[in-house]
Amino acid sequence: MLNSDVIDKLVKIVGADNLLTERPDLVCYSYDATQMEFLPDAVVHPANATEVAAVMRLAGQEGFAVFPRGAGSGFSGGSLPKAGGVVLVTTRMNRILRIDTENLIAEVEPGVVTEAFQQAVEKLGLFYPPDPASLRFSTLGGNVAENAGGPRAVKYGCTKDYVMGLEVVLPNGSIIRTGGETYKGVVGYDLTKLICGSEGTLGIITKIIFRLLPSPEARKTMLAIFDSIDGAAKSVSAIIGAKIIPTTLEFMDHATLQCVERRFSLGLPGEGRAVLLIEVDGDRDLIEKQAGRIHGIIQPFGLVQFRSASDKAESEQLWKVRRLVSPSLRDVNPDKYNEDIVVPRSRVPDVIRRIEGISARYGMPIVNFGHAGDGNIHVNIMVDKRQPGMEAKAHEAIRDVFQAALDLGGTMSGEHGVGLSKAPFIEQELSADQIAAMQAIKQALDPQNILNPGKMFP
Repeated sequence: MLNSDVIDKLVKIVGADNLLTERPDLVCYSYDATQMEFLPDAVVHPANATEVAAVMRLAGQEGFAVFPRGAGSGFSGGSLPKAGGVVLVTTRMNRILRIDTENLIAEVEPGVVTEAFQQAVEKLGLFYPPDPASLRFSTLGGNVAENAGGPRAVKYGCTKDYVMGLEVVLPNGSIIRTGGETYKGVVGYDLTKLICGSEGTLGIITKIIFRLLPSPEARKTMLAIFDSIDGAAKSVSAIIGAKIIPTTLEFMDHATLQCVERRFSLGLPGEGRAVLLIEVDGDRDLIEKQAGRIHGIIQPFGLVQFRSASDKAESEQLWKVRRLVSPSLRDVNPDKYNEDIVVPRSRVPDVIRRIEGISARYGMPIVNFGHAGDGNIHVNIMVDKRQPGMEAKAHEAIRDVFQAALDLGGTMSGEHGVGLSKAPFIEQELSADQIAAMQAIKQALDPQNILNPGKMFP
């Protein structure tokens, strides 16, 4: 617990209106999408980097932990206050500071909502590609801290690929700038990339400089249903092998299709065993040609049904299949563990079969969907936590799922980070020397271990 003297000092930094200490208020910042809960001692809403720095200096003096938080939409517990202490929320820092249409860059504060930023740049004919599923409420600072991805990553990459520079408050309270506004720069270590994906363990992001792209002229959406997982996976490889890089290549397995159809009755063919949602963007004439080529390329791979949208309304109807996945899963079991393994594209059928075996072995449903274009599969282990022993069994299944991905040349996390939920499994993927090197960086920047402690490493 924080003593009254510390509380008074926090009030002086952020103002009484921006400090929360009452339990009903604290509960609102005790959880994220993992359903884990840890109650903080206090919550602060700083207005700028100066206030963030003052909070960190006070934390160093008084020895309390600080947990950076954006919208709290993470799937790994990365922002949860496991050690009590202070949750530092960045949502008051929510200004788009400038959009430079000449140099194709933008400077923003971390509390800007991802979708709001996308819409702001689109009004100027520009494009910010990263599109995490949480874009309607997640913040850009959280996206950077977790290196968020999304369906468009297959063509455009992840958040870190668009971060050119940062303003960061270090654990000792100093404020530094990393990177800048130039596309080239090799002076010193690349601290920008180090901070991206560091899950708030090395510094608190207070400003971001993003690079932007010209907005594509048009988009074309297609839905392809196959009679096997192998057919869908071979189609992905064949499309990319034909030098067509779609904007998105979303995948849904048979269990997912059954959930969606059972709940929403979309008229999906019963013989369908896998779905690809394919989207291309760019020059209008070019994407029409690409759509025709894609249809021809995937035809030999057990194609059951192919739909191509002619306008935005039809595109939304095709995307409906993908967007209805999450609400349909609760019909299987009330709770779930949402993991996001990645394997090489060609190994998607292999990992799905391994996961089906794990599902049978543990007697619990596992539903798979995700970004087939980059081999990123969201593995949803469906459980009922009210049943004794179910959680423990689920964690054993998760370990086996991670091992399956690693055995096939993959990784146990593509875009959700490590946080709390995956920390117990990190030694499956990283060697002792790798972990030691990372811990040395943490120790150098945060010798008191006051910034987001307990995350990533077991």
